Amino acid sequence: MKYMLLIYGDETALSESEREACYVESTQLAHEIKSNGQYLAANPLYPTALATSVRMREGKRLVTGGPFAETRWQLCGYFLNDSGDLDEAIGIAARIPMARKGTVEIRPVIEIAGLPAD
Repeated sequence: MKYMLLIYGDETALSESEREACYVESTQLAHEIKSNGQYLAANPLYPTALATSVRMREGKRLVTGGPFAETRWQLCGYFLNDSGDLDEAIGIAARIPMARKGTVEIRPVIEIAGLPAD
């Protein structure tokens, strides 16, 4: 089953050197889970100051700058993996560096037939 591991944290909590170290550690983790056939994708996200939100209301497009919701923690990045079960996904989530400073939310992915293949 595919799992999306959503990484939440305070996007201002890390210094630039801590952020770079986090990227290095995350890259190493990605290579490790790729060797197990579990890696599908992973990326950090730019800060919420660069976010754009789009809503459609009564046929009209509403575009606003900034995140969808103002919260203490922000969506900072993700890992998409193919794990045998939730326990395997939990094991990967626990190894994501930001799990030590924030939270990793694990969500099973619904696979819809007919979507484009990789």
